[in-house]
Amino acid sequence: MNSADSQRVASALEKIGYQQTETLDAADVIVLNTCVVRQQAEEAAIGKITWLAPHKARKPDVVINVMGCMVGIKGGDKLKQIYPYVDVFSPPSEPAPLLKFLAKRDGLSDREIETVQRFVLQDDLTTILNPSDGELILPRAQLGVAVTAHVPVVYGCSHACTFCIIPFRRGVERSRPVGEIAAEVRSLTAQGVKEVTLLGQIVDRYGKDVADGPNLAQLLRVINDIEGLERIRFLTSHPSYMTDELLDTVAELPKVCEQIEVPLQAGDDDVLANMKRGYTADDYRRLVERIRQRIPHVAIATDIIVGFPGESEKQFQRTYDLLADLKLDVIHLARYSPRPGTVAERRMTDDVPEEEKLRRLKALDEMQASVLETINAKFKDQTVEVLVEENHKGKWTGRTRNNKIVFFEDEANWQGRLAQVKITETTPWSLRGVVQNAVNGFPEPIERMMVFTER
Repeated sequence: MNSADSQRVASALEKIGYQQTETLDAADVIVLNTCVVRQQAEEAAIGKITWLAPHKARKPDVVINVMGCMVGIKGGDKLKQIYPYVDVFSPPSEPAPLLKFLAKRDGLSDREIETVQRFVLQDDLTTILNPSDGELILPRAQLGVAVTAHVPVVYGCSHACTFCIIPFRRGVERSRPVGEIAAEVRSLTAQGVKEVTLLGQIVDRYGKDVADGPNLAQLLRVINDIEGLERIRFLTSHPSYMTDELLDTVAELPKVCEQIEVPLQAGDDDVLANMKRGYTADDYRRLVERIRQRIPHVAIATDIIVGFPGESEKQFQRTYDLLADLKLDVIHLARYSPRPGTVAERRMTDDVPEEEKLRRLKALDEMQASVLETINAKFKDQTVEVLVEENHKGKWTGRTRNNKIVFFEDEANWQGRLAQVKITETTPWSLRGVVQNAVNGFPEPIERMMVFTER
């Protein structure tokens, strides 16, 4: 979500005359987009803000904007007292404060300021960019380069797990209109994007905040019909809201990828209840069975928090055993860290020692590496479809429909192309192979791509 927010802020700044720079010293405006969902992320954000203080002292005219979850939906009044050298504080997904500040600072006329304010008063940045009019969604630096893009479809969250700060920082869930989302995807596709990922803290709840509103399955059908788009993904799901209608839609629609991200968080029922997740370990097991029955060749990813308050060794072992049995394709691992203001922080004691959290995390990581080694080995000598995203150090890289990373070498320009790649080597984390042919015709010589990227 933060990646999508940053992309949109860059586009909004370009709309009022700014352009991106590669160096800090060349920047007139610095935007720091923050995340506080975990302690490490919050510490990194604080470190960056503090690090910018001497830069501001050297260049007092530079505008520093801190945005995102550190600011939250209530604004940055308290942060302003701590970091007085920061010029603007912006809530998540909201460019309005920065655009208003720059409009006034840059001496725009009353009419121009009124126009900017009319844009930024809208609830969504895509209104500022007028995607239905064909204006830029991607920052100019990404035009012709970006193959994939993130498209938020529902902001905020109303579920409020006890460990999660998101509802307090991003607000209650707000679904965007179908037409607005489709207009943005059409604009992205016109600018060269081949794959979009629809985003929501609980993406399955899309439309539930609107009376008689559309659901995610219906939205997927609309996006699937957009000409020029090759692939659609969505994340993140929740076990309690994933319906058979949605699963059948994924299986039916040709552009929707066989990839499901559905966090488990823990494999013990008491821990899940303390997290206020709303399901049991057996519920999750049955969901995985339903997903695999309905969607052939599906890849399932999950999230796990180790060391939640009160989690005993036996309770952790239940998580370990469940994951070892389910053999999922991806496990995003995190150590529990108290988030100020959450129910867990207020009412529970962070009583699992840090070294024990690290031990549990390492145990799951090692187990998952073994699982992935077996899963990925099955791709050996198979030919898979890869959407090629970029060339890195002489190797083309892209992903299969079920989100496996694939590398191959070739002299032609494959960026943004669908390629058939025969897998010759597998590791737990990626696949390597030899390109066979392009799905949409053979690509152009690589020299043309190099001229573009080295401009």
